[in-house]
Amino acid sequence: QVSAALKEGRVTPTELCQRCLSLIKSTKFLNAYITVAGETALKQAEESEKRYRRGQPLGVLDGIPIAVKDNFNTAGIETTCASNMLKGYISPYNATVVQKLLDQGAVLLGKTNLDEFAMGSGSTDGVFGPVRNPWSYSRQYKEKSVPKSHSEDEESDWVITGGSSGGSAAAVSSFTCFAALGSDTGGSTRNPAAHCGVVGLKPTYGLISRHGLIPLVNSMDVPGILTRCVDDAAVVLGSLAGHDPKDSTTIQDNFKTFELPNLTDVSKFSIGIPKEYHAPGLSSEILSLWSKAADLFKNAGAKVIEVSLPHTRYSIVCYHVLCTAEVASNMARFDGLEYGHRSDMNKSTESMYAATRREGFNDVVRGRILSGNYFLLKQNYENYFIKAQKVRRLIANDFVKVFGSGVDILLTPTTLSDAVPYVEFIKEDNRTRSAQDDILTQAANMAGLPAINVPTGLSERGLPVGLQFIGQSFQEKQLLTVAKWFEKQVKFPMIQLEVKRHDHGAFQHQKSASFS
Repeated sequence: QVSAALKEGRVTPTELCQRCLSLIKSTKFLNAYITVAGETALKQAEESEKRYRRGQPLGVLDGIPIAVKDNFNTAGIETTCASNMLKGYISPYNATVVQKLLDQGAVLLGKTNLDEFAMGSGSTDGVFGPVRNPWSYSRQYKEKSVPKSHSEDEESDWVITGGSSGGSAAAVSSFTCFAALGSDTGGSTRNPAAHCGVVGLKPTYGLISRHGLIPLVNSMDVPGILTRCVDDAAVVLGSLAGHDPKDSTTIQDNFKTFELPNLTDVSKFSIGIPKEYHAPGLSSEILSLWSKAADLFKNAGAKVIEVSLPHTRYSIVCYHVLCTAEVASNMARFDGLEYGHRSDMNKSTESMYAATRREGFNDVVRGRILSGNYFLLKQNYENYFIKAQKVRRLIANDFVKVFGSGVDILLTPTTLSDAVPYVEFIKEDNRTRSAQDDILTQAANMAGLPAINVPTGLSERGLPVGLQFIGQSFQEKQLLTVAKWFEKQVKFPMIQLEVKRHDHGAFQHQKSASFS
């Protein structure tokens, strides 16, 4: 819609950019952004405006404000991974996905907040502080929450965004940008998308280049896409997908962009409901929403069948071993010698290494490095790492069998419950939380399959709840087509964001946050 408005001249790229920047300012308390690149963004918007005046826009994304998670390299803009280790680090090059968006004329507003080095499921563990879920300040949530004394209510009632791409999800949800990039290793795009009521797409492994995404787990990382509707996710995917000579794991074939058809008949589809996803801790609300969604497909003529993915329950344990092993390897590059933080300790090279890493990494990152090195010790390698790789193959084979039996798409919950208040969330440590929160999203990363979160409804507390569709390898078009049909049926409500109280007047010239 906004692309059409730009083409017709109803709004200019500069006006759009300025509106987004003023919204970022007035929603600063959400802590969604680490760096706001206002000047660069306005320059990009001016360039875009010139192209529109000449009648030569670069495509649908020309002039569209976007945000990027702060673990993608951006030339000239700081990339921190929300860690002391990379504070002040400015990359000499753009990640491939960032470059592709800029080549399409997109306007980069800034870098969004995350858990340190993307390790976490709440966006609460970064060095720049936690991200607040925009829905904490929505009319829908406020009407349902029990009022406490005013000051206490303000500070302790807000809920988390999920993670680790919480900043990107909050940015899209609060209208400060139209699309954002996240990364997804165990559910880091879909989890916050579910909690913030936006669409979160994790494409097939190898469809989008990882070059310039600071790695967590090379064999599972995928750049993720966060938007406000499924059509937008398809547009962004179209501009990012395809082979990249700088990333040997990307597909060799050219990617054919597609427009999503308006599906009216779902009777040709077979929807699988994996019984293992009825996991311990799944809230009754989400269970009932999941059942209703299955009935919706059944009543529309689709074939809905219960399927089994027996090895899913080993996914989290298996992930813990593989993730920490790859983390231990990936984090070795942060030694204080070439870039990033360097300790003043100068007794010896070893002491400098040790002090640099102690000062630069938080406990979560250090804990994962320690675990990973333990699993990779000569005497443990066979028992842990190799065994986990074998289990991973079994998990992937479960999906192959199910899709081979004629099932087109799997329908599952994305999260166990709606978003938790921050004060509740931090009572558990990061590892426990991540193990609980990744349980429904993780297996898709193990198998490298495409998966998408679609906002489905509001919980009794007035917070978003999403469902996940998992597709077959490289069948994004089919997955997104079904997701779009579902999105149309459920008519998820738009957030009614009440920002006025927090911004001390910075927001008065805006009638409403939802200028989209």
